Amino acid sequence: MTIKGTPLVEMRDISISFGGIKAVDHVTIDLHPGEVVGLLGHNGAGKSTLIKCLSGAYQADAGQILIDGKPVTIENPRDARAQNIETIYQTLALADNLDAASNLFLGRELVSPLGFVNDSKMEAETRKIMQRLNPNFKKFNVPVSALSGGQRQSVAIARAVYFNARILIMDEPTAALGPQETEMVSELIQELKKQGLGIFLIEHDIHNVMKLCDRASVMKNGQLVGTVNVDEVTDEDILSMIILGKKPEKAA
Repeated sequence: MTIKGTPLVEMRDISISFGGIKAVDHVTIDLHPGEVVGLLGHNGAGKSTLIKCLSGAYQADAGQILIDGKPVTIENPRDARAQNIETIYQTLALADNLDAASNLFLGRELVSPLGFVNDSKMEAETRKIMQRLNPNFKKFNVPVSALSGGQRQSVAIARAVYFNARILIMDEPTAALGPQETEMVSELIQELKKQGLGIFLIEHDIHNVMKLCDRASVMKNGQLVGTVNVDEVTDEDILSMIILGKKPEKAA
C-alpha cells in the first residue's frame, strides 16, 4: 500500500534522553489521514516515550513535529489538543460514577444561557456522536462503571472525536477485552478510518496489528527498526523485527 500526499503528522528525527540514556534515538515516523500505523516493540523499546512527545506528556530533546507539513511546538497536552491530537490511554480516564454524557463533556460541560449545566443537550449530543460511531450503544443513563470494556472504549473514543480529534493515539485499546469486545473496538477503528482520522496504535499483539493497521513501525532499544506495509509482510516478519531488530529483506 502506497500513500501519497502530505502526512497528517510527521515526527522527524526525534530524540529524548533520561539520565543520559537515550530512550528515543533519531526516530522518524509519519501518519496519513484515514490510516492506522501500529507501533510495536518490547517494553522499553521507546514506542510509548516517542508517542508521548506527540501527546505533550514529554518534550523531545531534538527533532521536529509537523502537522499538515507545518512545524508545530507541543510542550504539553494542551498544545497537543490545540493541534487536534487526542490520546486514549489504557486506563481510559473515565469517571466511573458518571454516565456517558457526563464523561463525554467532563470539564467542558454545555451550559444553558442562565449558566446551568444542560444535561439534556449533553445527552442529545452524546446520542448523536454514538449513532455515528457505535449505533448499538444504548446505555446512556447508567454510570460507565456498569459498561463493558468495549462500551467504555466507545465513550472514550466518542469524547475524542466529538472534540474534533484528527490524530488519535490509542494505547493497546483491546488489552484485557474478550473476543466480542475486541471486535467492537476493531469496528470503531474502521469507522474512524473512514472518517479520515489518523491513528497511532501502540500494540503488543501482532495479530491486532495485522488486522487493524495499514503500516507497522517497529522500535528496539530506542531506535526505529523500520516501517513496513502490513499487507506486504507476515506475522513472522514483524516478530523478527521486534526480536532481531532487522527489517525483512523483501520490505527493505
